[in-house]
Amino acid sequence: MERRTESGSAETLVLDIPDWPGHQAGQHLDLRLTALDGYTAERSYSLASAPTPSGSGGVEVTVQRVHDGEVSPYLVEEFPPGAAIEVRGPIGGWFVWDPVRDAGTPVLLLAGGSGLVPVMSMVRARRAAGDRTPFRLIYSVRTPEDRLYTDELDALAARGDGFEVSTVYTRAVSLTALRGPRRLTSSELATWGWPPELEPRVYICGPTGFVEAIARMLVAQGHDPARIRTERFGPSGD
Repeated sequence: MERRTESGSAETLVLDIPDWPGHQAGQHLDLRLTALDGYTAERSYSLASAPTPSGSGGVEVTVQRVHDGEVSPYLVEEFPPGAAIEVRGPIGGWFVWDPVRDAGTPVLLLAGGSGLVPVMSMVRARRAAGDRTPFRLIYSVRTPEDRLYTDELDALAARGDGFEVSTVYTRAVSLTALRGPRRLTSSELATWGWPPELEPRVYICGPTGFVEAIARMLVAQGHDPARIRTERFGPSGD
């Protein structure tokens, strides 16, 4: 296992998993910790890496530390490189994007906080496949310091190959920001997203309140609910 820092409270863990069956962009896995006294704790984490071929390891999960959490503080702060951990997965087949099956249809990605992780797997899958399907990512995060994959997202957006990213901050912004800290508005969603007439595939991931609010706004703007796929986690989740 290797690791790299993504923000002050998030770490990416690179797991070498023997006999990994391969995964789709947007899936997750379960990680289980077992204490010396036999107590176990298990949590689900989205896969951040692009799909890997069957039999290869090196899959990535990005873990955001949750205050008073049972698993994430250990994984972020203490879990040492080379240590073993139980893994189950990949899991899920609904919240996924495939560069072969889904190529050509515009994609709108909406992520709140660490909800960026599974949609980042989709962004990376697109890049790895050399795909030019139009992607628009709208990322809502508390502060610039909390942003994940900052350099990578900026570099991908600069390529000019059909990937665009818009970031909104809800708690604090930099001195050069063009808007103050606030939640994503319906007007911004309409401006930075795709019009419903293009029938984009929509993926929304984040805290439950964020997911529900964004889904309501999209439906009110005329998007087909059947084309909106959601993945959510509770505010007290770990």
